[in-house]
Amino acid sequence: MTETIIARCERSGLRLTDQRRVIAAVLQEAVDHPDVEELYTRASSIDPRISIATVYRTVKLFEEAGILEKHEFGDGRARYESADRDHHDHLIDMNSGEVIEFCDPEIEALQEKIAKKLGYELKGHRLELYGVPIRK
Repeated sequence: MTETIIARCERSGLRLTDQRRVIAAVLQEAVDHPDVEELYTRASSIDPRISIATVYRTVKLFEEAGILEKHEFGDGRARYESADRDHHDHLIDMNSGEVIEFCDPEIEALQEKIAKKLGYELKGHRLELYGVPIRK
């Protein structure tokens, strides 16, 4: 990430209330992919006046402005991360729900090769792998 979420909100002309600033800061500091309930817990511990409805409205606003990226990893919860992050793919542990980020040059090259073979120039993609740990 080259620019903070707050800076991108300001550059986009979004009005940032104190509560929105707290939510943006919580998102900026997240090293996981929090859902709205997790964001609410973290943000309300900083500012108890923040309601879950405020968190829902704020993530929707940030998503519509292209500041957040929404992910649905098959567990019924929408999760969020900054849309400004370097490209990566996700491996989701189906037992724990843990989301592991990775980037593999071989996979990236293969996707480009497949698109070209089918007559397309690849402009983007999203790869999500779902698995369970191998028991040894």
